[in-house]
Amino acid sequence: MGPGWRAASAALVGGSVGLFAGLRRVALVLPRPEAVRNRPGRAWRWRNLLVSFAHSVLAGLWALFSLWHSPELLSDIQDGYSISGHLLVCFSSGYFIHDSLDIIFNHQSRSSWEYLVHHAMAISAFLSLIITGRFLVAAMLLLLVEVSNIFLTIRMLMKMSNVPSPTLYEANKYINLVMYFAFRLAPQAYLTWYFLRYVEVQGQGAFLTANLLLLDAMILMYFSRLLRSDFFPSLHKGSVRRDVDGEKFLID
Repeated sequence: MGPGWRAASAALVGGSVGLFAGLRRVALVLPRPEAVRNRPGRAWRWRNLLVSFAHSVLAGLWALFSLWHSPELLSDIQDGYSISGHLLVCFSSGYFIHDSLDIIFNHQSRSSWEYLVHHAMAISAFLSLIITGRFLVAAMLLLLVEVSNIFLTIRMLMKMSNVPSPTLYEANKYINLVMYFAFRLAPQAYLTWYFLRYVEVQGQGAFLTANLLLLDAMILMYFSRLLRSDFFPSLHKGSVRRDVDGEKFLID
């Protein structure tokens, strides 16, 4: 990648940060459910989730379409390249930067520290891909997780708003579980196997492998929480974390 292309990529990342800042401003004026209104911590979290939902829809469908349109990319995870994949990584890098700043500037770092760790990993890994032009296909596979995040975010929004339709929540609960397996666990397991078997553990390869293994641990932890919360609630009791409003933090 030449200096001109890197500068253009930096501009794209910056533009993405601005785009999500604009979406956040739109979320500020959207109506909020009564359970969220007048609760500073929940009101912030509601807006944050709406922006996250927008990113999940756009990035998830973008990754899915790009890989479906160019399946030959899957045969070269290390050096395969597509302009669409490059733009997608720039777009998502901007989102992770914006979300990190949103968490920090709104004094939510304590309750959202796991998100900050995740975002730091994603930003550092994605920037290395943008600079080198390598492993972009791996990033596209990882961003399939955003398809799963669509339903995970819907779940959290319903919990926050005390949605009066248990049937709707139950339906999304099972869809969310299927999507978690198909678009989060499966791509993550495949990439972990691929990196451990084929990628040299040095330089960028070592850095990305370490990131991937840490992400494995985080994903399994989140999956355990999801199962306890939605499918084994008796095991979930006593495992309560608090946010700034004293409410259970809705990461589970």
